[in-house]
Amino acid sequence: MKIILFDGECNVCNKSVQFIIRRDPDALFHFASLKSDIGQELLALNHLRHDIDSLVFIDENRAYTASSAVLHICKYLPAHWKVFYTFVIIPPVIRNTAYRLFAKHRHKIVRTDNTCMIITPEIKKRFLI
Repeated sequence: MKIILFDGECNVCNKSVQFIIRRDPDALFHFASLKSDIGQELLALNHLRHDIDSLVFIDENRAYTASSAVLHICKYLPAHWKVFYTFVIIPPVIRNTAYRLFAKHRHKIVRTDNTCMIITPEIKKRFLI
């Protein structure tokens, strides 16, 4: 199972989940909030801090955080999104610096959106509670 743990209170994270859902017709990805009980259990199982401030991607019993999480998610998205996985050749220290810089300024970069995605029963099944 491919699991994405995200900050349920972050607008960028919520938009990212919606972005992934729209581009995941085979429903490969499942989702959980970092702060949920299952999210906290998965963090502990993967030896990650309970207060981690990063997107987390769990694939084949391996956890990826920050830029590595984003790039490994791209690997499973269709068509041209896979190309972004090639950025994995850039050293993590550089990628994660860019990731943290974006995260720090995300509220200025990405506008707040007051609309919500309509959750169908099929989409609801992909959220771990």
